[in-house]
Amino acid sequence: MSALLQLSRLIDRLSEWVGRWLSWLVLIMVLISATNASVRKALSFSSNSFLEIQWYLFAAVFLLASGYTLLRQEHVKIDVVLGRFSRPTQIKVEIFGLVAFLMPFVFAVIAEVMPLVIKAYYSGEMSENAGGLVRWPVYALVPIGFALLGIQGLSEIIKRVAFLKGLIDDPGKKQQAKTAEEELAEVIRARAEAEAAAAMATGGKAK
Repeated sequence: MSALLQLSRLIDRLSEWVGRWLSWLVLIMVLISATNASVRKALSFSSNSFLEIQWYLFAAVFLLASGYTLLRQEHVKIDVVLGRFSRPTQIKVEIFGLVAFLMPFVFAVIAEVMPLVIKAYYSGEMSENAGGLVRWPVYALVPIGFALLGIQGLSEIIKRVAFLKGLIDDPGKKQQAKTAEEELAEVIRARAEAEAAAAMATGGKAK
């Protein structure tokens, strides 16, 4: 089991790395969109390649981040019924869902899409729009994204089995950084506490 947990940790690190770098794609996508809109308004010029690269990048963020999203426990869950059971029972249901639904779905999508990717690559398929981009890179995002989702699914299965054996803490807890609002609230609270402490200290000295 220790070897499997080591594999799980490697997969988790990969998903973290992918998620961290994909955040830069969001910035690049925003900059391209803003530049394209500005040029179109100012110079009455537009390019289909710039328009298409925007949704290429959106597809990359959406598909390639699926494994990272699973790692962070941010996929939609319906816990109305499951929430009534004990945590070990919930974990068993999650394992069943990962094994019976997620993994077969991942394999089915990859098997279905790969021939299309290969065909587009060898044919040099291009966008139907004038000045558009080559198609196979965006097609390839589908099997790559689902492959990342599949290996993260494997990691989640390993961690849940290890949890049932009492080897690790609950892997189903959401792993997310504090939001900007939470960080701001903490700063305000800390400043208020510091001011209150300073006021009390000043009051004590005055007495």
